[in-house]
Amino acid sequence: MVAYHCLMLLTAASCTEAVEHTAPAVRDRDSVAMMRSYGVNTLISDSGVIKYRIVTEEWFVNMAKKPSRWEFMKGVFFEQFDEKFHVEGYIQADTAWYYDQEKLWKLRGRVRIRNVNGLVYTSEELYWDGIRHEFYSNVFSKVVTPERTLQGTYFLSDEHMRHYTVSNSKGSFVPGKDSQDEQSTTTTATNTQSGSQAKPDSVPPPYVRPAATKHAKRGY
Repeated sequence: MVAYHCLMLLTAASCTEAVEHTAPAVRDRDSVAMMRSYGVNTLISDSGVIKYRIVTEEWFVNMAKKPSRWEFMKGVFFEQFDEKFHVEGYIQADTAWYYDQEKLWKLRGRVRIRNVNGLVYTSEELYWDGIRHEFYSNVFSKVVTPERTLQGTYFLSDEHMRHYTVSNSKGSFVPGKDSQDEQSTTTTATNTQSGSQAKPDSVPPPYVRPAATKHAKRGY
């Protein structure tokens, strides 16, 4: 009987001393990615035509966040192709987000674009509108071509970087290409492959776009 009581006491003591180690439940579903991919190298098509190659170390897809998005927190690299699958240029950035509902890319940190004509664009932040097929930036941007160098606080361009606008710009040009070797202006300079000309009234001030305010600086 004594042994039986000792056994019962030992059992009770062991039960009271047991500690269950558990992690807190994940309640904020907004922070959980639906898909996580690592070491990605994939082709992206549009209307059945391959347009881009995406290379990234990490690719998270989060449809619960508002707005829903893809996240590339360790950088992203794009190659752009023409209809014959020839490389037209590349785009790279330290961090990127793609808002799938708006078809809008936000590129941040050492953003760099180079096209087939030798144009090089650099900035710390750039938006890529997949609906309007435009690039735009509300921060300092620099454009370098074989003929000229331009920099300004607002940038707008087509997807191929063939026609672009730089506002509040300051640029240097190859002698003989323009009437001045250096140009500094507080108005807007519109530039194409064939040359450049000032059009003070054709583009509204920075942070506003013609017939749209969606290109105002976003806080995502």
